[in-house]
Amino acid sequence: MATFLFDRTVFGPVISRRLGESLGINLLPNNRKICNFNCIYCECGPTYSSRITGFEIPSRAEVRERLESRLKGIKKNGPLIDTITFAGNGEPTLHPDFPGIIDDTIGLRSVYLPQINIAVLSNATLIGDSKIFKALNKVDLNILKLDSGFKETNKIINCPLSLFDLDKTIEYLKKFQGNLIIQTLFFRGIYNGKEIDNTTEKEVTRWLEVINEIKPESVMIYTIARDTPNKGLHKIPLEELVDISRKAEKLGIRTHISG
Repeated sequence: MATFLFDRTVFGPVISRRLGESLGINLLPNNRKICNFNCIYCECGPTYSSRITGFEIPSRAEVRERLESRLKGIKKNGPLIDTITFAGNGEPTLHPDFPGIIDDTIGLRSVYLPQINIAVLSNATLIGDSKIFKALNKVDLNILKLDSGFKETNKIINCPLSLFDLDKTIEYLKKFQGNLIIQTLFFRGIYNGKEIDNTTEKEVTRWLEVINEIKPESVMIYTIARDTPNKGLHKIPLEELVDISRKAEKLGIRTHISG
């Protein structure tokens, strides 16, 4: 069973397929995944809790202190980085001080490395919260997940652990008015004895319809890179990702591909 957990609050820099040399920030426990999704492909392994209560997480002050220390060191000694990325062991917006931490990070970036981007990788489940919405609107790369335009497929792939309404989520995604990047992981395989494939003509056609409604700044199209908790899942060949990318670009939407 795959478990790829980050063991510290500020980690890296790591080479990201999508974000270059990235200094990561994990706002969740260092030994446990906490998320309100239980995606069947997640490299962090299965989700055992969607609640932060009862687990040790870094405080806002701790995140600021550790990040400032790393940025000082990078400014003085390198290596140069491209991005500060909120990712880690689950869904970063679950942290109760997420909006304030974003403000702190923007301030520190401006002081030490004003040329780099701040990115958030999120499953978009909490964008209906006005504070989360405002915080995400402040970052340079607001990267939000959408793995299918169909409710049933989303339910199978993402396995929400709390109420999740795809239609409402799409409406909230539209409210960013283009200030977002949609990330979609395409794959196929067998899960619980049934075939799952979000690359079929039906799936891709619906996904394109939704993307065209949301009108994001761009979309990140990628596939499985590490081991998954479910061994019956398979990555998609690069040529198939390119084909999906071309269809999106015909709608006037920029794409980034990670094979």
